Amino acid sequence: MNIKQAKEHIKNSVRLYLKKDEYGEYRIPVVRQRPIFLLGSPGIGKTAIMEQIAQELGIALVSYSMTHHTRQSALGLPFITHKNYKGLEFDISEYTMSEIIASIYEVMEQSGIEEGILFLDEINCVSETLAPSMLQFLQYKVFGRHRVPDGWVIVTAGNPPEYNKSVREFDVVTMDRMKLVEVEADYATWKEYALKQGIHNAVTTYLDMKKNDFYRVETNVGGKSYVTARGWEDLSATMLLCEEEGLAVDETLVAQYLHNEKIVKEFTAYYELYNKYKKDYKVEEILAGTNSAQVVERARIAKFDERLSLLGMLLDKLESEMRENLEKSDYLTDLMKLLKAVRALWEQEVQKGGECDAAAFVQEQLEKQAKNRENRIASMTTAGTLSGEDKRRHRAVIRFLDQAARTLRLEKPESEEQTFKTIKIVFDAQVSEMKDENSRIQARLHNLFAFSEVAFMDGNEVLVLVTELTVNAYSARFIGLYGSADYQRHNEELMLHERQDDIMKEIEALM
Repeated sequence: MNIKQAKEHIKNSVRLYLKKDEYGEYRIPVVRQRPIFLLGSPGIGKTAIMEQIAQELGIALVSYSMTHHTRQSALGLPFITHKNYKGLEFDISEYTMSEIIASIYEVMEQSGIEEGILFLDEINCVSETLAPSMLQFLQYKVFGRHRVPDGWVIVTAGNPPEYNKSVREFDVVTMDRMKLVEVEADYATWKEYALKQGIHNAVTTYLDMKKNDFYRVETNVGGKSYVTARGWEDLSATMLLCEEEGLAVDETLVAQYLHNEKIVKEFTAYYELYNKYKKDYKVEEILAGTNSAQVVERARIAKFDERLSLLGMLLDKLESEMRENLEKSDYLTDLMKLLKAVRALWEQEVQKGGECDAAAFVQEQLEKQAKNRENRIASMTTAGTLSGEDKRRHRAVIRFLDQAARTLRLEKPESEEQTFKTIKIVFDAQVSEMKDENSRIQARLHNLFAFSEVAFMDGNEVLVLVTELTVNAYSARFIGLYGSADYQRHNEELMLHERQDDIMKEIEALM
C-alpha cells in the first residue's frame, strides 16, 4: 500500500485500540493490542504520518529511534534493593525506569494528555544485546520492570534488509505479535502531501515530468545511489531559504540532498530553466490580467514541459494566496468565538450587580485568554500534536489579544460601549481586509483560466489546471466555499468528456 493508505490503516487501528466500553475499559484488552510494524523503504514519510495521526486524533506522540539504544538505556540500569519475604531478608536486583517509559510519563504530566502513540523507529536495527528483550516488550509492553501506560499504542517502523545492513530480520514468534503494514513509495500520494506542505514548485513540476526520479535506490560501481522523498522535501526547504537570501542553488547544494549524479544534473538544469521561465513570463502580470500578447504567443508555441512549468508557477502562486486567505478566515472565526465568550463573561459580571470598570475587566480577560492560548501551544507542542497550520492560527489569535489589551490599557475607554467598539473596529478591519483579498484571489483565478484558454486552447494543460485545483486541499476548499464559474464550466466539460470516453470503451467492448 502507499503511505496515505498506511496512514488511514494505522489511524483506524489506533482509534479501535483506544475505544472503551461503558465502564471505561478498553474494548480490546491491552495484551491483545498488537504493536503495529510499519515496514518500508527509507525516507518515504513514515515519521511524518505518525505526527499527522497524533494531530488528527488529538493524542500525544513520543518518538524514539532505536538505533542508538543499548540494553541499559532502553531497559534501565540495575540496582540492588533490600526486601523482606516472610521474615527473611533478601537483596534483589531492580531496574531504574527506562528512558523511553519515563518520556511517556513526562509528556503526560506536561501536556495533560493521557493517551498517545509510542513510535519506535528502526525497530529492526536494535543492538544484539537488546534484541532478546524486544519480544517481551512487543507482547507485554514492558521495558525492564516498567510497563508502557495503558492508553498508549505502540507503533514501530523499520526498513527492509536490502536498504540497511544493520537490519535484523524478526523471527516468526516476533512477527506473530505484531500487525505488519508494508508501504511503498508513491509519487501521486506524496504530491498531495507536498502541495499541502508548500514544497517548492520547481520540485513538483520537475517530478510531474519525471516521476521515476521521485524515489530511486540503485547499486552501481561507486556504491549505492539514492533519492528519497525525504531528500526532496529537505532540498525544497533549503531552496526556499536560498531564494530568500539570494543564494545560489547549484549542483553542489542539490547533491547534498539527492545522491544520484544524473538526477542532480538534470534537476539543477531544470531549476535554471524554471527561473528563466519565471522571469520571462512575468507570472504576476498573468494573474493580474495585464499580460502582453507576446507572452500569450510564447506560451502557445512552447513545448509541453515549458507550458507545464509555467502552469505550475501560476498555480503555486495562486494556491499559496488561497492558503493564506483561508488561514486568516479560520483565525478570524476562532477569534470571533473567543471575543463573544469575553463579552458573555462581562454580561455575567454586570448581572451580578457589582461595580466594575468595563475596560479593565475586558483587558484582564483578553490577557487571560492570551495566556491560556500560550499554555495550549506549549501543551500541544510537548504532546507532539500541534500542526504548523494550527500553530500559526493560535499565534495570530494571541497577537490580536495582546494588541487589543494594549490598546485598552492606553486609550482607557470610559464606557462599556466604547470598550467593545474599540475592539470591534480592529476586528472588522481585519475581516474587511480578508474579504477584499478573497475577491482579489477570485479575480486572479478567473485571469488564470482566461490566459489558459487562450494560450493553451484545447491542450492538456487545462485538464492539468482543473485537476490540480481539485486535488490541492486549499484550492479545493477555496473554490468549494466561494465558487468559480470558470472552474465549474471546465470541470463539467471534462466530466462529460470522460463519460463519452467510457461509453466508447463499452461500445468497443461489445463489438
